[in-house]
Amino acid sequence: MTTYLLGHLNYWLIIGVMMIGMFTMMSSPNLMKKLAGLSMFQTAVILFYVSIGKVEDGTAPIITETATRYANPLPQVLMLTAIVVGVATMALGFALIIRIRRAYNSMEEDDIHLQIQREELD
Repeated sequence: MTTYLLGHLNYWLIIGVMMIGMFTMMSSPNLMKKLAGLSMFQTAVILFYVSIGKVEDGTAPIITETATRYANPLPQVLMLTAIVVGVATMALGFALIIRIRRAYNSMEEDDIHLQIQREELD
């Protein structure tokens, strides 16, 4: 049983990082902390896909006479694309948070909602 748990230690760590990121997104009213939680969650997903793409004793997918098992490059290529999309998402998120901070003078969700309600009443 312990061999099974230790053999899949990377998956348990990925699940831990994923849950920390999700908890941070759901529990924190601060927009910057929510964006940090989203980044942690996204990193865990990328690590998961890269780890399942590993083939034991696999080599690069180049046909040679000595190689018999090849690693699939598709998960790594897809995750490179996901990293680029993630960077763009973080940049857009930071830009929106900066704009919200300038408009409402706060990054806390509760304060922003109160200010919006006050504006609607006026």
